[in-house]
Amino acid sequence: MGAGHDARTGRGPSVVARRALRTTLAACVSFFVCLYALDRPVAATYALFGVVSMAALSHIPGTGRQRVAVLIRTTPVAWVLVTIGTYLAVRTWTAVAGMLLIGFALAFVAVAGPRAAGAAPGLQLLYILPCFPPYAPDTLGERLAGATFGLLLLVLAEAFVLPEEPGPTYRRLASGAAGTAARCAAELGRAPYTLSAASTEAALASGESLRPFRVDEADRPAGPGLRDRALTHAGLAARTLLGRMVNLPPPPRPPGPLPMELESEVLTAVGRAVGESAALLDGTADSTEAAGVLRKVREEAASAAAREPPTTAARGRRRAALLEVADAAVALVTAAELAVRGRRAQVPCDVDAGRFWYAGRLAPGLWWHRVAGHAGPRSVHFQNAVRISLALAAARTIAGVDSLPHGFWAMLAVLSLTRTTAAQTRATVRVAITGTLLGALVTGILLALIGGHTVVYAIALPFVMLTAFRVGPVRGVGWAQGMFTLVVAFVFAQLAPVTWQLAEVRILDVVIGSLIGVVFGVLAWPRGAERELHRAVALLLTREAETVERTTGAVVEGGPGRTPDDEPLLHALTMAETAFAQHQSEPRTHEGPRPDWQAAMMTGHHVLWGSRRLLVRGGPAVGPENGARLDGRATGLATRMRREAQRAGRAPGDPEPEGALPPLGADADGPPGLSSPRFFSALAWLDSLAVDVARVTASGHPFGPARPKSPSAPGKPSAPGEPAAPGEPAAPA
Repeated sequence: MGAGHDARTGRGPSVVARRALRTTLAACVSFFVCLYALDRPVAATYALFGVVSMAALSHIPGTGRQRVAVLIRTTPVAWVLVTIGTYLAVRTWTAVAGMLLIGFALAFVAVAGPRAAGAAPGLQLLYILPCFPPYAPDTLGERLAGATFGLLLLVLAEAFVLPEEPGPTYRRLASGAAGTAARCAAELGRAPYTLSAASTEAALASGESLRPFRVDEADRPAGPGLRDRALTHAGLAARTLLGRMVNLPPPPRPPGPLPMELESEVLTAVGRAVGESAALLDGTADSTEAAGVLRKVREEAASAAAREPPTTAARGRRRAALLEVADAAVALVTAAELAVRGRRAQVPCDVDAGRFWYAGRLAPGLWWHRVAGHAGPRSVHFQNAVRISLALAAARTIAGVDSLPHGFWAMLAVLSLTRTTAAQTRATVRVAITGTLLGALVTGILLALIGGHTVVYAIALPFVMLTAFRVGPVRGVGWAQGMFTLVVAFVFAQLAPVTWQLAEVRILDVVIGSLIGVVFGVLAWPRGAERELHRAVALLLTREAETVERTTGAVVEGGPGRTPDDEPLLHALTMAETAFAQHQSEPRTHEGPRPDWQAAMMTGHHVLWGSRRLLVRGGPAVGPENGARLDGRATGLATRMRREAQRAGRAPGDPEPEGALPPLGADADGPPGLSSPRFFSALAWLDSLAVDVARVTASGHPFGPARPKSPSAPGKPSAPGEPAAPGEPAAPA
C-alpha cells in the first residue's frame, strides 16, 4: 500500500506528506459522516475504501489537479465495477469469472499510458470489495453513494488541500526546443554558416530536455490519442532537427552545393516555420502560414538538387544534410499542428502517409491500433495482465471455497505484492509478511487493551492512517503492510465488535495472498521483461538489417518513389521499447555480455525514418562504382546487426557467435567521386547508422557487454528507446 515517491519538489511539506494528508482527510471525513452522522455502515465502508483504493493503492502521477482529471474520468468506471461486483457475488464461480475478465481488462489498460496504468490497481479493488458475500443487491444504492461521496471528497482534497506546483509540460518543452531551432537556423544562415559553441550546447541541452524520463509521468504524451501521438512525434522531430543542425557541415568554398540564395531561403523558411510552431505549441499564436511556405521551399530545393549534375563529396554531403534539416523541420511543424489542433489541423493531402498515419483518425481507431498491437503473448502488457488476472481469480476461488474471513484482504495482498518477476515477488513477499506479522502483533495487543471502546478507535484512526500513508511510501512495503494492518483493524473495530483474532485473520489472508502471488509469479513469465526484451531486441535488429539491405538495394537500382512497407520494423520497435520500459524497473538477474538495448532501439528509429526518406522520393540509379560502395557498406551494417541479434537472443551462458565481421568504417578506396544527390543521402544515412551500430557493440555503455553489474544512477533511469543524442523521430505506436 502507499503511493510511490515523486521527484517533484516544492516549499512546505514533502509531496508524500501532502498526499498522505489529503488521503487521510478525505477517507476519515467520508467514513465518519456516513457512519456516525448518517448511520450507514455500508456506505461508510465503501466511502473509506473508495478513497484508499484511488489515493493509496493507485499510483496516479502528477499534481493534485492532474489526478483530479483522472478521478473524474474514472468515477463512472468505479460505479460500473461496484455494480458488477455486487451482482456477481451471488456465486463463487460468477465472481471468479468476473475477476478473471475484469482483472485482465484493468491490468491491460496500461497500454494507454501511465495515468491509466496508475489508476488500474484502485479500480481493481473497487471490484474486489463488492464481489464477496453477502449477496446483497438491495444495498447497491448505498454502496454507490458511499463510494461516490468518498471519491468526491478526494477530488476536493486533491484540488484544494496543499496543491503542488505544476512542472513544465512536454508541450512547453517542445515549444522551447522549436524556439531554439529557430535561433539556430538564423545563425546557420549567417557566416561562418555553422553553430557557435554556445549555440551547439544550447541545442543539445534543449534536445535532451525532451527525453520523456526528464518529464513527470503525468506530462508524458504516452496515450493512444491523436494529440498525444502528435506531441510525441513533435518532440522527437525537434530533437532530430536540433541534431541535424549541430552536425550540419559548413558549405564548401566556393560555391555551395546549392545556389547560395536557395540555401539561404531554405534556412530562412526553416527558422520562420519552427518559430511559428514554437508559438503555436506555447499558445501565443495560431498561425501556420510559414509551415506551408517551408513545404514549398523544401520541394523546390529537393527538385533543384535532383536536376544538378553529379557533384563532389563535400558539396553532396552539405546538400544532403541541408535537405535533412528541411525534412526534420517539416515533420516538426506538421506534428506540432496536429498536437495543438487535432483533427482540425489543416495537414496537406500529400503529407507523408507513413510518418503521419494517425492524422485524421478517430479515437476508437487509434485505441484499437494500440490495443491490437499489444494483444499477444510477446507484449509485456499482455503478460502482466494475464499474470495478475489469473492470480486474482485464484485468490477469489480460494476465498470462496474455503469461506475465508475477510477474503478480500488476500486479494488485496495479491494485487499489491505481485511484481513482474518471480524474484521481485519473493523478495517483496518476505518483507511484507514480516511487516504484517509485526503489525498484527501490535494490533492484537491494542485490540485487547482497548476492547470495545469505539470512541478510542475513532479518535486514533486519523493519526494512525496519516502515519501509515506517510511512512509506508518512504520506508517500504514492510512498513506499509504493518501500518495498514493497524488501519484496517481500527476501521473494522468501529463497524462491528472485534477481538484480537482480527489480527490473526489479517495475517492468514496476507500469507495466502502472498503465496498465490509467488506461485503465479513463478508460473507466468517468471523473468518478467528480461527474456522478452532479449527476444524483442533480437527481432528488432533482424528487421533493421533487412530494411537496410532492402532500402540500399532500391537506391542502387533507382526507380520511382514509393511508400515502404515498414510495418514489421515499426511493430518490432514498439515491442522492444515496451519491454525495455518495464525492464528498467526490474533488477538485473545476472552479469555477463548483453547488447546496449538503448542504442539498438535508437538505431531502429534511424533505420525507420531514413528508409522512408530515401524511398518516398525515388531517383535515378547511382552507377556501378557508387552502387558497389553502398552495397558494401550496407552488407557490413546488416551483418553486424544480425550478429547483435544473435547475441541479444541467446540465453545466458551460451557462447558468443563466431566469425569475422566486415569493417564499418569508410571504404578503402577513399572518398567517393562525383555522384548524384541520392547517393550522398544514402551514404550519410549509412554513415550515421555505422555510428549507431558501433554504439551497440561498444563495451562502455550502461548495459554493455563488458560492464559489471552495478546500480544505475539514482533518479536518472534511461527512457525506453531513447538515443544518447538526438535521433530520428518514430511513429508513435
